[in-house]
Amino acid sequence: MLVESIIKKTLGVKSHRISRVDIEEGSLVAFIVSRKGSRPTCSVCGRKAPCYDTLSERSWRHVPCWGIPVFFRYSPRRCSCARCGVKVEAMPWSLGKSRLSLPFIVVLSSFARILSWEEVARLFGVHWNTVRASVLHSVEYGLTHRDLSGVLLIGVDEISRRKGHTYITNVYDLESKRLIWTGEGRDCATLERFFDDYGEEPTARIKGICCDMWAPYFDAIEKKAPEALVVFDKFHIVRHLIDAVDKVRKMEAIEKKKDNPELLDGTKYIWLKNPWNLTPKQRERLGQLEKLNLKINRAYLLKESFRHFWDYLYPESARKFLKKWFWWATHSRLVPMRDFAWMLRNHEDDLMNFFKLRITGGVIEGLNRKAKVVSQRAYGYRTFDTFKLALYHVMGQLPMPELTHRFV
Repeated sequence: MLVESIIKKTLGVKSHRISRVDIEEGSLVAFIVSRKGSRPTCSVCGRKAPCYDTLSERSWRHVPCWGIPVFFRYSPRRCSCARCGVKVEAMPWSLGKSRLSLPFIVVLSSFARILSWEEVARLFGVHWNTVRASVLHSVEYGLTHRDLSGVLLIGVDEISRRKGHTYITNVYDLESKRLIWTGEGRDCATLERFFDDYGEEPTARIKGICCDMWAPYFDAIEKKAPEALVVFDKFHIVRHLIDAVDKVRKMEAIEKKKDNPELLDGTKYIWLKNPWNLTPKQRERLGQLEKLNLKINRAYLLKESFRHFWDYLYPESARKFLKKWFWWATHSRLVPMRDFAWMLRNHEDDLMNFFKLRITGGVIEGLNRKAKVVSQRAYGYRTFDTFKLALYHVMGQLPMPELTHRFV
């Protein structure tokens, strides 16, 4: 009697009752029957309707009790709904045609957010595919019931899924810091698929899009979201600048290899790090190198002076500074710095959007790192569909089905 009451409480049923609980092969098997006089509820519209007939008995696996497997058995009724026709009744413990109870799906999915699916399968004594199916049901429910009406600022970036230049494109909500879409590839068609899936009205509400200077993304945004303000990711721009400085160092190291091969040995991060992050030893070495009038020192000074660009409050002042810095870089006789300066000149109007809408890619970089942790936790995924499920489940902040009893 106590076991029956516990099972009934975890299910939250009203129109059904537990007739008996048996022990079969070390498992608890609860038999559910409908109450006399109760009418089934239509699974489509949620209205009560007359009973049409009764189907054959089905079985569901429930949350284990003290490590003991628990199963339900019930013969679902069909109702004759005036609006929807003949439909199978709604059962509060069932989600679609899954052979798992709704509480068990939620429990498996909750553990799958913090552990690898293989570990969850081992803990609950189920197959890996069972855990995947639970995550699939939860993600489908979450994607259907999530609210995207408040998404105004999004970030777009790609991450590598596996070796061989296999990339996926992720779209994030920068304000709530969640994943709202992921797709295979990083070309123009990939991002266009996002806007098609997202819809015209939600796309029209987007005020700003933060991305890098990857041309296919920019083309897709111009085509599908022309009203949105495109802000180039500050961190990607700085990364291009750092790469240019490092190229100058490599070129000069080759030039000095004959006369002074050890001059620039071990100095890579002296030129690339922020000044306040240098160790005392690195500061001392930097002071010595600055007296030698090296090309890398000119590149380093250009890098540090460009830092002031982001501090301006007014666009026109920032544009004047950029014009002045462009002249310094193009007359520095440093090819990598000159190329970087021309890249900024070619995208100057879009670069100035930063001062209209100050959004950066800091959130994007953090979420990209989280996406890689999701992959590393499972030592990678064989298929993109499974990886997409894991990303949505962990990073999408998707709502879970509501239960009458909290298991975890």
